[in-house]
Amino acid sequence: MPTILGQNQYGKAENRVVKITRDGATHHIKDLNVSVALSGDMDEVHYSGSNANVLPTDTTKNTVYAFAKEHGIESAEQFGIHLARHFVSSQEPIKTARIRIEEYSWERIESSDANSKFIGADEVKHSFVRKGQETRVTQITYGGSEWEVISGLKDLVVMNSTNSEFWGYVKDKYTTLPEAYDRILATQVSSRWRFNWTDDEQKMPNWEKSYEQTRKHMLQAFAETYSLSLQQTLYQMGSRIINNRSEIDEVRFSLPNKHHFLVDLEPFGLKNDNEVYFAADRPYGLIEATILRDGCEPKIPVDLTNL
Repeated sequence: MPTILGQNQYGKAENRVVKITRDGATHHIKDLNVSVALSGDMDEVHYSGSNANVLPTDTTKNTVYAFAKEHGIESAEQFGIHLARHFVSSQEPIKTARIRIEEYSWERIESSDANSKFIGADEVKHSFVRKGQETRVTQITYGGSEWEVISGLKDLVVMNSTNSEFWGYVKDKYTTLPEAYDRILATQVSSRWRFNWTDDEQKMPNWEKSYEQTRKHMLQAFAETYSLSLQQTLYQMGSRIINNRSEIDEVRFSLPNKHHFLVDLEPFGLKNDNEVYFAADRPYGLIEATILRDGCEPKIPVDLTNL
């Protein structure tokens, strides 16, 4: 039965690189997990095993570490852009480079006054504790003329302990869930947003500021929305981002419902006045949607796990 080669790519996945920038006694950390995928004129390596057009995956690994030194890591997005441009422009058979990056944040440990008089205030500017709030992610795709930059975050757990209701829903013979007029709303946010920047170096966003502000608007919308459904909250989060960040045209969310159920304390002669809850981890509701700037076509994949 005749066969043909379809979509293919290759590269080095999960290159962990930690870059320390030393500003005198003050140090700064960028901690990245970088995956490189290259595609182009690669038919022969599949059909005949010829490696004539193949840049070794070990070379892509070495490039990640060398670029951390040569270019530094200003932001995950900027670092990915440097890498993608290099692979496409330096290797004629390579037509498209896709760089996926996870960034792990570190927070500086501040010294107490008591400690600083013994070891000196400057000496504690190199100590850090790993932040556990979320993982920052980005994907850069370059095809030789235009760029696509999609950034986001995952595993950001948020909760509203009130100002959330859920009632008026469809009921059938299998429905047992009681209506709730004051409930906990909690979720673990996975989100991606697509930038409208394509190739103009002069109009390149400030990637660090953009991430900080996008995250801020996302959290503010979550906190300030009186929620009648998680879908409503999701839409407010995406709309707040689109309306306040002109560099972003599309936001996609995947929000698993982290259910909290009131515990029945009546068998113990106790009244549970919205105070004691059971936190269930599964099964869970999963709410997903894409929010777009009017007139823009969706491009972020429906399944965020494949991004």
